[in-house]
Parts: sequence; structure tokens; C-alpha cells
Amino acid sequence: MMEEEVFDISFRSGEKIYAGWVKPSEKLNKTGVASSYHVVLENTFFGELSLNNCHWIINQSRPHLLVEAVGKEIEKHFKL
Repeated sequence: MMEEEVFDISFRSGEKIYAGWVKPSEKLNKTGVASSYHVVLENTFFGELSLNNCHWIINQSRPHLLVEAVGKEIEKHFKL
């Protein structure tokens, strides 16, 4: 199933280029896409992201701009 596949991400935020990977959860939401995403950036666990009322949220204390940037990469990957 496509939602279970790990995929790489890379993006620029400010002056820094971030790279990492995302693993969608096996649990799906009502629209059939993963309900959350395990994210690793720069070889460090970034958090579990999920989309809530059109806003990306995370279970860790992380900068809002980075959370949004990772969310946009997920949206691009799945064409959400």
C-alpha cells in the first residue's frame, strides 16, 4: 500500500537546507490517507505530524515554520 512507504524529503527553511524522511502511519483517515507521519530530519526524530482542520500539528515542541515546511513536503508527495 502506498501510504506505508517511506519517502525522502528535502527543503529550504531560511538559510538552511533540511533533509530527512517520512514514514506514513498504517492507520488511515476518512479520506484514505495516513492519519499521521513519523518524521526524521537531519538524522534526528522530528516528531509525529498530523493534519488537523487544514493545519499541521506535531507531538513535539518544534518551530512552527519547520512543521509547516515538512507538512508542505508531505502534501506535495501525496498531492493532498
